[in-house]
Amino acid sequence: MQSNLYPSTHTRCCFSWNPDKPQIPTPKILKHKLKTSIISPGVSTSLKTSLNFGEEKFNKQQEETTLPFYLPVSVRKSDSHSRYIWDGKDLKLVSVDGNAFSISDFDSNFEDTVHKLVRICVSAIRNFFLPREVSRNYLEYVKWKFVHRVSSSALQVLATQAMLRAIGIGNSRSLPLAAALNWVLKDGLGRLCRCIYTACLASSFDTNLKRVRFCTSVLFSLSIGVELLTPVFPQYFLMLASIANIAKQISLACYLATSTAVHRSFAIADNLGEVSAKGQIQTVCFDNLGLTLAATLNILSANNPRLQAGLPFVMYPVFSVLDLFGIYQGLKHVHLQTLTKDRLNIIISTWIQQGFVPSPEEVSKQEGIGLSWSRGREPWSIRIGCLNPRRCTAKLSVMTMQYLNSEDFYFLSPESLTSELKRNQEYGVLLSLREGADTTDVIRGILHASYVHKGIEACGSSSAVLKQWFNLVEDGKRLTEQNMSFLYEQMLSLGWACKNILLSTQEQARYSFIAD
Repeated sequence: MQSNLYPSTHTRCCFSWNPDKPQIPTPKILKHKLKTSIISPGVSTSLKTSLNFGEEKFNKQQEETTLPFYLPVSVRKSDSHSRYIWDGKDLKLVSVDGNAFSISDFDSNFEDTVHKLVRICVSAIRNFFLPREVSRNYLEYVKWKFVHRVSSSALQVLATQAMLRAIGIGNSRSLPLAAALNWVLKDGLGRLCRCIYTACLASSFDTNLKRVRFCTSVLFSLSIGVELLTPVFPQYFLMLASIANIAKQISLACYLATSTAVHRSFAIADNLGEVSAKGQIQTVCFDNLGLTLAATLNILSANNPRLQAGLPFVMYPVFSVLDLFGIYQGLKHVHLQTLTKDRLNIIISTWIQQGFVPSPEEVSKQEGIGLSWSRGREPWSIRIGCLNPRRCTAKLSVMTMQYLNSEDFYFLSPESLTSELKRNQEYGVLLSLREGADTTDVIRGILHASYVHKGIEACGSSSAVLKQWFNLVEDGKRLTEQNMSFLYEQMLSLGWACKNILLSTQEQARYSFIAD
């Protein structure tokens, strides 16, 4: 019978026990001295022996390894990379990216220490200005934002200086009360028009973000030019200052309304707050640089009154061009993942013609940024909205609505783009959505309309298209059902936000189906 006071034969140990010899077993110590202790009845000796064996193994590894040595665990932060090290007595965390230095390093290797110090400063500046996790196009955006904000800030300094001269600040003939009243009136009128503008074009901040942002930037540059004219026509100060301030308030409203969407496009780790905070830091620093630049130009021209008076008019075209060029290039590096009707048109057209779904970066290159609102609709272009009796083709529209059922969430109909008096009429494709239509219904409707548009290109004349309209619609519906699911999966895999589609106020109109 085996005793409970000694380990069993299955236990890893350094001695053996023969039950035939009634004697206390003597351990065979191999290399390390085995410490004996009183074992309580409730504790297994196998556990104690295993722990001793593990400790012996660790001590042996220490003896064989040259101290100090690195442990296989490292810590990576946004600005540093460190690794744990064991020196035989203490556990330490040391830098392995070359960014750590001490004063004694200057004596040993001055050149390497200077390079190391430069790397540390660059890393500190980067962490101060830039978020930790952003998309790869963020640095290009910040570079052009620097050009835009410095030029814009310098322009505002020159314009403010001109307006102060216009109302007579620093002139003995100035009337402080009248000057203050004019200043308050132009600010009040500007803020009132800002509210009206924001209320009227609220949906355009989502559907035409880049175009609205650039157009209001052009408006801002023009407002600076108007403010520069106030010293030339001081008798019209209130009118000129009010017009300029209205334009500046509209530009400010657009900037504030679109900033969140721009920042969200860079926040790949959902760190929108961090990206927004860093954006404010960049704006303040860049604006201060622009203010410093304008102040330096004024100081350099202080001894020449004629040059100082003409300085705003000389620098205005230079700073305006830099300002608009910076904002234009910056918007080209903003890749929005949200879906609008225009982006869906680009995605689906590329899908039909070339067989792949473009990424947000590829679509961004094709998006319109400039002043293109004045252009009319192209023949057979797609419009989302409700049927207009004055523009529709009556017979085809009536027949289309007659065959609607409760399962249809949209219908397609041709609509006239020109007056009926013209001999060569042009037509477009109307996509009318039903109440309750979700995102997939909108994508399906635009895909269907795009297939119809492709079929129209093969028909030739508009009269031939109208005759074959229902055949084109049926063929497009069949192709839509075949490819809709695959198209949707491809869009999701490329990062498109398919949960919602941003539509303008006119595009949000819906029809209701009435089953009589």
